[in-house]
Amino acid sequence: MPTVTEILETMDYGPAPEATGEVEAWLNARGSFGHYIDGAFTKPGKTFATGNPATGDALAKVSQGSAADIAAAVRAARAAQPGWAKLPGHERAKWLYALARHVQKRERFLAVLETLDNGKPIRESRDIDLPLVARHFYHHAGWAEMLAEEFPDAKPLGVCGQIIPWNFPLLMLAWKVAPALAAGNTVVLKPAEQTPLTALAFAEICAEVGLPKGVVNIVTGDGGTGAALVGAEVDKIAFTGSTEIGRAIRKATAGTGKKLTLELGGKSPFVVFADADLDGAVEGVVDAIWFNQGQVCCAGSRILVQESVAASFHKRLAARLARLRTGDPLDKSTDVGAIVDATQLARIRDLVSQGEAEGATLHQAEGQLPAGGCFFAPGFLTNVAPANVVAQVEIFGPVATLTTFRTPDEAVELANNTRYGLAASIWSENINLALDVASKVKAGVVWVNSTNIFDAGAGFGGYRESGFGREGGREGMREYLSTPAPRAKPEAEAGRLDAAPVPGAPSKGAAPIDRTAKMYIGGAQKRPDSGYSYAVMAKGHEIGLAGLGNRKDIRNAVEAAHKASGWGKATGHNRAQVLYFLAENLSAREAEFTRRLKSAGAPKPADEVATAIRRAFYYAAQADKFDGAVHATKSAHVTLAMPEPFGVMGVACPNDAPLLGFLSLVLPAIAMGNRVVAIPAASMPLAATDLYQVFDTSDLPGGVVNIVTGAKDELAKTLAAHDDVAAMWYCGEPEGRAMVEAESAGNLKATWTFPNRDWHGADGQGREFLLRATQVKNIWIPYGE
Repeated sequence: MPTVTEILETMDYGPAPEATGEVEAWLNARGSFGHYIDGAFTKPGKTFATGNPATGDALAKVSQGSAADIAAAVRAARAAQPGWAKLPGHERAKWLYALARHVQKRERFLAVLETLDNGKPIRESRDIDLPLVARHFYHHAGWAEMLAEEFPDAKPLGVCGQIIPWNFPLLMLAWKVAPALAAGNTVVLKPAEQTPLTALAFAEICAEVGLPKGVVNIVTGDGGTGAALVGAEVDKIAFTGSTEIGRAIRKATAGTGKKLTLELGGKSPFVVFADADLDGAVEGVVDAIWFNQGQVCCAGSRILVQESVAASFHKRLAARLARLRTGDPLDKSTDVGAIVDATQLARIRDLVSQGEAEGATLHQAEGQLPAGGCFFAPGFLTNVAPANVVAQVEIFGPVATLTTFRTPDEAVELANNTRYGLAASIWSENINLALDVASKVKAGVVWVNSTNIFDAGAGFGGYRESGFGREGGREGMREYLSTPAPRAKPEAEAGRLDAAPVPGAPSKGAAPIDRTAKMYIGGAQKRPDSGYSYAVMAKGHEIGLAGLGNRKDIRNAVEAAHKASGWGKATGHNRAQVLYFLAENLSAREAEFTRRLKSAGAPKPADEVATAIRRAFYYAAQADKFDGAVHATKSAHVTLAMPEPFGVMGVACPNDAPLLGFLSLVLPAIAMGNRVVAIPAASMPLAATDLYQVFDTSDLPGGVVNIVTGAKDELAKTLAAHDDVAAMWYCGEPEGRAMVEAESAGNLKATWTFPNRDWHGADGQGREFLLRATQVKNIWIPYGE
């Protein structure tokens, strides 16, 4: 045994194992687990083993869920939901509070079980995961209490299907179950097949507190079980996992009417500027990529360091890496535990090897890894080209890339050079620089001089192919609520859209001046790429021609919209001034627009134009008043929830109310700073193309609004599938809505599809339009000592 003097000289850790007796006794007593359905465990059916990734030892057998098991769970949830929703908010709050208290009372048990099943260090399970689990139930008990006051018109969705990953098994359960129950929904949850045990322990806690049967149902199984849940008669799917599976779920739910939130993969930048506290930033890397063995969707896996301090940072990082302890997850001195299973370990090894083959250099912690388990030594890669596989693909392991940059603009360009957009971490002692970069990085969560901080009071979710929707905070509660749906109104017929002349339909009146509307792209009138036009008809007479747009016109319009990016950077006041000017100019031509709508056969032309003018004033007023919030989260931090524009949006307008329907969708989108590619009513596109001069005389920058006329569904399909379009709205029939949602899976853009409505009334405007036109970025800033 070393002496005290020797220990002080080496500062080596002694063994500090966590006892597992209570958990092992629980596992031995149960042996095999059934599903938790309708308040009780079913008899185990076909089972599979779940094991300890640190040793390879089997822990328990759990049941493989079938489509019949999912159907039974959904029936139980459906039967329980009306009664659960009818409970006063205070009563639901008491149940959530009870769950929080019982989780706290079982914290040590649950932490040990999580570490055994997942392989993460006990310090992380005990000190990070479990306190956050309790925090989510406490926080959402508060939302249940306040629901009627804070969301006065909202109703629960019904039955929610929830699919969680293996990296934070119990924490992801809490993120999803707590808000769903607070809102009055019931749930069917499928845990990951690799890590089902804490979910099953939570089921026992539900029974222990006496939670009404059917409110929480848990069905274990593999991907087939998850697919059955996606296809079941549920009202919402909430999924956390890989982007590939998220894309498949988007396609599977298209046209079903199921609400969907996706929290997917990431390749998050960790940006270190020359003026940063380098030692603090090195500790940040430890938390960013070596925390939970790098199996974190928002892991800071791309370290970007300013060139002037890169050598010093590299030296400090290598020294810190050498001190990390990889080993037994149950040892309280372990820094890096086991990878979740052999399949994930093989994937990490393959990607790192491929990265090295493409020119990267691996710097890895030395020392012997434990035998018999799934371990991978933490490290980082240098000499990584931007196209290297390890710079682009999510490794989901304890390995980061380290590259350099020279200027802040280059840092932003590198940070955004990814298809993902989940999180970012920015390190600088210059608050102006840090917040400037935070505003430019395309990510749903940005940490300043910190990383991987989470709280139930702040929303979490991504941009781009990291998914859509938020979990946590007010924005997370909204994902589990529905607002009263406007009454659907039948769509007007689009009429005949082909390039052939229309015999027997002459223009009414004596020899009018020919009227052919062009596209409006980049602030200029453009002829359709196809060279074809179609006759616009009213009351059996041709009243003009409109271009038949195609995919090349959409391509040109999207390019023009991207060039108008300055619109999103303008202040809300500046955008408001342009919209007020637009309303003023439309008002000056009110009689002209009324006359043209009347000649086109609009049923209420004067009212439509007057309402369009009022709508322009309404969204001008909203442009500088729709703002974010400051969330109450962790001590020494302030968390800003900032609504940001998506960027380029596609908008497919209704055939009904051709002027008012067009402006009712375009105006809220541009008021929030988006640029729009709009498809006007095919039956009467001239109402929209007549706006060209209004736009031009209202100081609206070219490219902010682009108009492509033609067949709505054909053009909408191109927009929905376009990778440079960030969001898509579609008003129309069910077939078109399903098509847009399915096509959007390519880049996982946010979509809003809905039937036609009464555009003249209150349903034609409101806060819902503004919420749908923005995505929330949560920025964590140090606040206080």
